[in-house]
Amino acid sequence: MKRVLAVCFLSISLCLSAQERLAVLPREDFEAPDAIRTSPLFGKDLVVFGDSYVRNGYCPIEETWHYKLALKYNMEYHNFGWNGNCIAYDWGEKYGPPMYERYQTLPDHADYVVVCAGHNDAVLIDRYGDSMDFFRSKLVILCEGLLARFPQAKICFVTPWNCPQPMFKETTQTLLEVCGSYGIAVFDSSKYSGIHPRFLGFRSLYFQAADDMAHLNARGHDLFLPRIERFLIGL
Repeated sequence: MKRVLAVCFLSISLCLSAQERLAVLPREDFEAPDAIRTSPLFGKDLVVFGDSYVRNGYCPIEETWHYKLALKYNMEYHNFGWNGNCIAYDWGEKYGPPMYERYQTLPDHADYVVVCAGHNDAVLIDRYGDSMDFFRSKLVILCEGLLARFPQAKICFVTPWNCPQPMFKETTQTLLEVCGSYGIAVFDSSKYSGIHPRFLGFRSLYFQAADDMAHLNARGHDLFLPRIERFLIGL
């Protein structure tokens, strides 16, 4: 049975534009192979929270690895991606309140909470010449807030790709350190994703544009899916 992506708008107290949307893929009854039905992912509630790695730039959400994962395992899927969003920085209404505040708009229940973030923070840390202390302090708020809001969920973070730009390595290291101090699992996409934004030929095949180092196209999401799938099954 074909499942349809429904997009509706949130009513929340924060000042948000139309980009802040809840994309819902409801569970449906269908026959699934035993290998799928017996997976720990099958039939669970999945919340994906973050920046354009989640919203998928200006390409359809249906092309993302997380949408395809939810479809495969008959998960109820909630997409809380906002292009340009940051963990720590509030850099204008267009890019949304930072995640350390915005997590309060997430649903009250989830079995899996996947946070894909840090790319835009790295860009702004370099632009503003900040130390990592500001980013670290807001990441602490986000981690503590998620653990308090979802005490029974499996929570994890997914780092940015291995981008050849200043502060990406430091941002990823801070994500690993802070999340690790709270016992939150992190998938280090800079090392284990199989995504190589440093190389033009790779970007031309797997990113939304040859000069894009953030947004995968449908083929890129398909390439990344098996690696992140194994990580989530193992949580």
